[in-house]
Order: sequence, then C-alpha cells, then structure tokens
Amino acid sequence: MSEMKEMIIESATKIMEKFSTKEVVNESENGLWGGELWDRLAEYGMLSVGVAEELGGSGGDYEDALGILRLAGKYSAPIPLAETFMVNWLLADHGVEISNKILTIACKKEMEPFIFQKKSEGWLVTGRAKHVPFARFADSMLVMGETAQGPILALLDLEQAQIIQGKNMSGEARDQVIFNQVYLKDCKIIVINRDEIEKKVLYCGALIRCVMMAGALERILEITIDHSNERAQFGRPIHRFQAVQHHIAALAGETAAASLAADYAVHFFDKDPFSKEIALAKIRVNEAAGKGNTIAHQVLAAIGFTYEHTLHHSTRRLWSWRDEYGTEFDWEDVLTEELLTLEKDDLWTLVTGVKNSSTKAGIK
Repeated sequence: MSEMKEMIIESATKIMEKFSTKEVVNESENGLWGGELWDRLAEYGMLSVGVAEELGGSGGDYEDALGILRLAGKYSAPIPLAETFMVNWLLADHGVEISNKILTIACKKEMEPFIFQKKSEGWLVTGRAKHVPFARFADSMLVMGETAQGPILALLDLEQAQIIQGKNMSGEARDQVIFNQVYLKDCKIIVINRDEIEKKVLYCGALIRCVMMAGALERILEITIDHSNERAQFGRPIHRFQAVQHHIAALAGETAAASLAADYAVHFFDKDPFSKEIALAKIRVNEAAGKGNTIAHQVLAAIGFTYEHTLHHSTRRLWSWRDEYGTEFDWEDVLTEELLTLEKDDLWTLVTGVKNSSTKAGIK
C-alpha cells in the first residue's frame, strides 16, 4: 500500500467510525439522512477521488476510491457514496466537470425508457426509474435516455421529479423516480454508445458492490470473533468449543477469499474495465456472502437478529447487495458466453492470464 493510500484509508476509517455509528445507521433506516458523514467526507475531498483535479476531482486513482468504498461497506455507511463515485467517473470519462453534489444513478434493468424532446433552450423529459439508491436525498440522477439524434447520458435535477420512497432488505433507500413531461433547462446531455455505457455501468457497479461486500464480511468476522470471546456457556467462552472454532475458521476462509477476489478485480479495473476478474469476483464474493451470513448468525444465534445488535446491519446489506449489478448466476452466464467464443488453446490463457506459448515452443 502506498503512503498516500495509507493516509486516505486512515482518515476515512476515522470518519466512518465517528459518523457511521450504530445509531446513525438505525436512524437512516427510519428515513433520516446521514448528513454529518457526507459533509465530513466532502470536507476531506473524499467524494471525488479517482477524478483528475482539472475536472474538479481530488485526484488519486480508482484503487484509492475503492478502498474508501470498502470501508463504507464495512461500516454500513448510509449514503450514496458508491453511486456518486460512479456518476462522477462516467462524467469525467466524457470530459465533464464533476462536483460534490449528492448523486445517484438509474440502472437499465430498473427503468423504463427516458425520452428527451428538445424544447426551446431545454428538454422535455419523460421516464420512470425504480429502485434508485437514495434518490430522495440526491440532488441529481444520471440516466441513459433517447433523443431524436440517438442515445444519451443525462444528469437530471431531481427537484421537479416525483419520488416514491421505498427500501431494500437492509433498509437502504431504494426509491422510484418519475419524470412526466418535466421541462429541464439546465441539463447535461452527453451523446454515447449505449452498449458500451450499459456494459461499463454493469461492470463498474459489480466491482463497487464487490469491494463493499468484502468490507461487510470483514466486519461480520470481527463481530463474530468478539462475540465468541465474550459469550460464555457451561462455564467457558464459546470459542473454546470445537464446533464454534470450526464455524469461525470457515467464516475467516470465506472472508479472505472475498477480500482477495475483490482486490484482484480492483487491480485489473484500471487496465480493463470489462475484465473477467470482475465477473469472477462478483461470483465469489456473492458466494462468500451467502455462506458467511449463515455462519455468523449460527454463532450469534438469536442475538444477531435483534434490532439492538449490529450484526444485521452487515448481513442484511450482503443479502441486498448480492442481487445488485448481477447475481452469481448472471455473471456465470457472462463467463459462459466468453468461453464459447474462445479460439483453440485459449482456455489456459483465460483461466491463468498466462499466454499459451506451446506452439512457439514446437509443442503439439
């Protein structure tokens, strides 16, 4: 880890520990905004990491930003930090200056087509998006839409939108956003290649959820170990029992596997935003989430399900996030399609990343 990244992670950890507490997370599930956490991250320039300074960003690279998101997952941060990063990165890719506003994004799977009709100096917008993260708190939402000239990306001001509030399993805001012939004068419009942007959103979203889930699993492991050290049965701590030791060892293994898969995907993201490592990571992290949640709740028993405990903050988010930006089955389909298009003798290269040189060596 570089010295700069170490400083970023240390600062972000302190902010998360102080402003993403059990009370803040519980209040967010009752509809309150985690404003102090957001404002402090903005103050330290952590909302625009991974975007060049000339475009209004804080500099740094994707790895720095994803390290912050890992902590957001670990501390169940109740803010659209992931969505804001993604929107800013997409805007920066097209040379558009970004900001520290609260941003969110509508995914193709969860929205009806957004139609843009040119009117005077602005646009008349009609469309509907479902399950939009934190839309009720956001200033703007990025959508893919259609104009007479073709597909576009548009950053829509949500002040005039109709928002129907909803939640996912973890209590995070997942709202429905409706534009019905809304006139927007100041609206960023970017002409795009639709297939490329849809693919980039899918892969970037999957990577973001991978690192956040890896962080949540780290938190679950910490909680489970602490509980097993503190909880006593039959006159001794439960971590002394072989069955509990077996559970904790299995949980540690799943956590380590998820962490390594997420790290590997992050490493390749800057080189190739559509790398197979992201697909593999989402599959493996999803699997670890399913197994890890089961183990943690077995060790903590009924206590882990109570509102007063914090375990459910992480486990419910894992159950929710594993379905966002592709389940393991969706990503297995993606890998299968890639396998079916391989040339002869390319399977080794796909699996290992090492180019097959047997032909050059005269081996048949």
